[in-house]
Amino acid sequence: MNYPILEFDDDRQAALEPHKLLRPVEDIPQRAVICFFNDVLVALAETGRLEPIRHLGSEMGRIPVQRLRTENGDLTVMQGGVGAALGASFVEELIALGCRQFIACGGAGVLDSAIDMGSVLLPTEAIRDEGTSYHYLPAGAPATPTPAAVAAIEAALARHGVPYITTKTWTTDAPYRETPGKIARRREQGCLAVEMEAAAFFAVAQFRGVEFGQMLYGGDDVSAENWDHRGWNTDSSVREKLFWLAVEAALHLPPEAR
Repeated sequence: MNYPILEFDDDRQAALEPHKLLRPVEDIPQRAVICFFNDVLVALAETGRLEPIRHLGSEMGRIPVQRLRTENGDLTVMQGGVGAALGASFVEELIALGCRQFIACGGAGVLDSAIDMGSVLLPTEAIRDEGTSYHYLPAGAPATPTPAAVAAIEAALARHGVPYITTKTWTTDAPYRETPGKIARRREQGCLAVEMEAAAFFAVAQFRGVEFGQMLYGGDDVSAENWDHRGWNTDSSVREKLFWLAVEAALHLPPEAR
């Protein structure tokens, strides 16, 4: 039996190409932060810190692509959506607009109850338990962040004395199918986190030749017999701090020559 998910095709031309649908924005900042914290983005927009560059269209409505001005340079900022397919599509479209260096920040479930809520996790590889990455990388290839992006994140964390844990992360499409058996197997593979986008982000970046790294913070605990929410998505201070660390890391990635 043939499994389409394993039919990797390295043809660079697809029926639908982002660069044919979207024109580059001449002055868009090449360095971008993909932020999953809508509360942080709303607060920044309400205080005038974010300026609209353009919108991307979807069946969910118009998704803003925004500019953040800082004393050290400008950044593109965008919400990451939910899930590998949507997140990867957003990255593809940002690349078509002119972005080349990405730092993402988001939350993750933890596979070890010893990891406190709010702990910073730095993925070094994503276990590919979603579908999107298989259209960008062969099945056996690891989905990894780029070394320069990881180094930029580590440097930003070190400058502020923020402790962090390097780990593999488990990227899944099915949050309601994180069974005890699967959790145990992912732990055996070295995963301390579970989320829904990293493998796809890393795969798109590898395929398109752009820089990409991601920071996560420990959220809900899925390691015990009973799921523990831990109020993970209500701590705005943790989320805001992680966003600004992502901004600092992105600003230390050297832009490409236009």
